[in-house]
Amino acid sequence: MKTFFAILFSGIALLSCTQNTPTGAGIFSYGADIGNPQQKGSATYNAADQSYSIKGGGYNIWFERDEFYFLYNKIEGDFILTANFEFVGEGKTIHRKYGWTVRETLDDKSIHITAAVHNTGLTILQWRPEYGASMRDPEDELFADSSHYNIIQLERLGNIFTMRVAHNGRPFETVGSHELANMPSEALVGLFVCAHEADALEEAKIWNVRIDKPVADNYDPSKGEYLSRLETMNTDDGKRTIIYEKNSRFEAPNWMPDGKKLLFNMDGSLYTIPVGGGDIEKLNTDFADRNNNDHGISFDGKLLAISHHRSGMSGGGSTVYILPLEGGVPKMVTEHTPSYWHGWHPNNKEVIYVAQRDGKNVYNIYKNSINGGEEVALTDIKQGQHVDGCEYSPDGEYVYFNGNLTDKMQIWRMNPDGTGMEQLTNDEYNNWFPHISPDGKWIAMLSYPPDIDPNSHPANKRVMLRLMPTSGGTPKVIAYLYGGQGTINVPSWSPDSKQIAFVSNSGI
Repeated sequence: MKTFFAILFSGIALLSCTQNTPTGAGIFSYGADIGNPQQKGSATYNAADQSYSIKGGGYNIWFERDEFYFLYNKIEGDFILTANFEFVGEGKTIHRKYGWTVRETLDDKSIHITAAVHNTGLTILQWRPEYGASMRDPEDELFADSSHYNIIQLERLGNIFTMRVAHNGRPFETVGSHELANMPSEALVGLFVCAHEADALEEAKIWNVRIDKPVADNYDPSKGEYLSRLETMNTDDGKRTIIYEKNSRFEAPNWMPDGKKLLFNMDGSLYTIPVGGGDIEKLNTDFADRNNNDHGISFDGKLLAISHHRSGMSGGGSTVYILPLEGGVPKMVTEHTPSYWHGWHPNNKEVIYVAQRDGKNVYNIYKNSINGGEEVALTDIKQGQHVDGCEYSPDGEYVYFNGNLTDKMQIWRMNPDGTGMEQLTNDEYNNWFPHISPDGKWIAMLSYPPDIDPNSHPANKRVMLRLMPTSGGTPKVIAYLYGGQGTINVPSWSPDSKQIAFVSNSGI
């Protein structure tokens, strides 16, 4: 809900074929063997699934020098690195390892800090504080685990480096943090594979690779570039595909009824794009050229609801309209503002939205006929509380929404008349925008860290997409990303309930 300016970074090269070069692959500009391993490494980028295959030799990353294969970029300042990892084959030694590493130079004795997971499951953040110094024993300050984590994240904030790891479906756990004062602001940053055996060559497959640049809370988007990524993801295996990116802000994809295109908003207009990527096409919304990220398609696939800002109205003037899905002249639904659309009734004749009324600084959930008329309030919450993201279940039995009616922002549902409120999540995260799969089995949600204001859904944060059964249960993580506002503000499921679309973001 509400417009915002997202600041993003990626540089993903959507290559048209598998690429194997001596200098780099995919989003990485460079590739090199560190030290002089007997077995030379290589990297291959597969554009079909946007994954990497890295082969690396080398005796170890330890003592006063290193040997391994390194796929990297030169990066200035702070960053967040995230990827899924998996070894290929049995391997020669149980201590072969992969992960993220940051180095001052390509010299084998360089200062570096490395987030590594061994084939044994040993999980460590290790570093060389000075050129040629012995590697620090991670057990001096950090825990070592044997849980076979397969998702690794390394974040830089100033000269403090933090390693996080996760199993599929679980939130990140922090392995540890370390301040490396001698690491220069511009460093060599990337993926590595080390055989841990001088005459061996080991291979790992790596996917969902993201390099994100964090953005300050007071960042002014008018003073810098940003890039948005439109992604699709299979909810069964969590594999993500970037289908479109641009040095511009765009948000909130809907899946079109035929399953072949996505609809999203950018610069006040709406656009469609083929699910496999390609050229974007502007949708005709006539006079409505100040649309925000609250838009969606009726259950019968015939109508589109939008939230367009009328000039001279209170609260920014966001007004709910409907128009034919193929485009046309919008028809007003809500006379009073601000009103932000969030859901269609399965009868295709009513919509629900959140709105402020009577001068009160509180958002409540309302419903109304698409022909307008007298709206009906479904909630009456207290000052300081907040409800949002309202959406009907496909059978019309419930209205799902997020609300901080207790402490944190959590997922709730109620009867269509506003009675029988039931809290569905109760954890430490701030959970927003519940979206029900078309088959009625799943709830997708956006989860913010505990330290975010429960009333706020800002952009440019480390967030998770999570999935839980509508019948109840513990939510599982399906994506770790840098995003927030504009990521999944609107219904984002594919018609077959197998995929979800979203926007990730990052600063440059």
